[in-house]
Amino acid sequence: SQYGYIVFMFGLGGEKGVAGATFYVVAHALVKSALFMTAGGVSEATGATRLSDLGGLARPMPGLAFWSGCAAAGLIALPLTAGFFKDELLFAAAHERGTPFAVLAVLAAALTFAYIARFWIRIFLGSLHTAPTAIATRLVVPVAVLGVVTVLLGVWVTPLARLAERATSISAGASLHIEAAYHLDLRAENVMALATWAAGTGLVLSERLWRPAALAVAQVGARLGPERIYFSSLSALDAVSNALHRIEVRDLRSRISTILLPAGALVLLAVIVTPNSDEFATGAMGQDDIPVIMMLLVTAAAAIAVSVPRDHLQIVLSMSCVGFGLATIYAFMGAPDVALVAVLVETVLSLFFIGMLLLMPRAILRYETNVGAEANKVRRDAVLGIVSAITAFFVVWGTLSRPASSTELIDGYEELTPLAHGRDVVTVILADFRGFDTLGEICVIAMVLLGVLSLIRKGRLR
Repeated sequence: SQYGYIVFMFGLGGEKGVAGATFYVVAHALVKSALFMTAGGVSEATGATRLSDLGGLARPMPGLAFWSGCAAAGLIALPLTAGFFKDELLFAAAHERGTPFAVLAVLAAALTFAYIARFWIRIFLGSLHTAPTAIATRLVVPVAVLGVVTVLLGVWVTPLARLAERATSISAGASLHIEAAYHLDLRAENVMALATWAAGTGLVLSERLWRPAALAVAQVGARLGPERIYFSSLSALDAVSNALHRIEVRDLRSRISTILLPAGALVLLAVIVTPNSDEFATGAMGQDDIPVIMMLLVTAAAAIAVSVPRDHLQIVLSMSCVGFGLATIYAFMGAPDVALVAVLVETVLSLFFIGMLLLMPRAILRYETNVGAEANKVRRDAVLGIVSAITAFFVVWGTLSRPASSTELIDGYEELTPLAHGRDVVTVILADFRGFDTLGEICVIAMVLLGVLSLIRKGRLR
């Protein structure tokens, strides 16, 4: 609800609206963070999660009660807190737009006053409902620090105002000045603040009168309101998602089938219906190209061979042949540094997978090796593989046939290449993308292993 204030103030527009929204972000962050941590500390001490189970904690927890009270005072915009000025700027922006906006601003601020006061009163005042246990000092100190800052900035608001000014100037595109000071007169902002405190206090004291009506409205809203529509729509979408999952997704590898096949069909359709007489360029082949062509064929054969073996070690070695084949192609094309990086990355990845296989139970590996593939899945995977290969072929061919006319981006990359400790941009790109990709795979598997080990250690995995 507090961020609704910010949107409201930006919507009001003008210098005061933009300035008030920016100031509100900073002041709100201080006080709301303290109240969130207060709720966490109270839950830790009592185990309760509902206000109806709390009360009277000011006596056993005076420090938390006092400092959270300072934060609550900041959120409901009492004087001598940083929050006072956020509402002052809100009232000034609303008054500038007219009476209806001023009334809405007062009503919104009064509701904030009421529910924050109710939150603090229900926790710390009244009779003790749940006896708290002692909590660590580190749970109270952050609340105290934020409470001190809230009061300090309510007395010396200049640093916060200058910070908000710089941010406001960027949002508004012009230099703006935020005037935050106390004024002992009956200007519109002060009158609106007095009306807010009076209305908020009235709401707190008359809770028994309006509470039944509020509960009735809440029940109607739960049955017919936007929340019910949202959760009904969410349940329907979840049901559709589960149905699609049951129909299409049988295992992890088949998840990509719903993407590759339509994508390939669209690309082939585009190739057929688009005039492409000049889109796909062809060139002459010389003797110097024969080694590269041979290694490309070997690499392609290795890529196909990955799908044939069932033994895990053979799969890893086949995948390595693909990477080492590409490294050989780089060497034939006169890029030994690129080839060296490719060999290094591929070696690390291969050793990592082999190490993983050594750590996995032999019984699981034997079982997975002996499980045969279903005939219909083999045919489906073959079709998907062919469609994917044709799609990639036409995309790469079309892209390389029409290089970009502007080389500004490439020139920028080449200028930045020395910063990455490389001599050519291809080496740097390969090391960055392939190296980071490998590092990401290693990190994901390592995190999974840590989770599995923790479950094994606790006896949850049998």
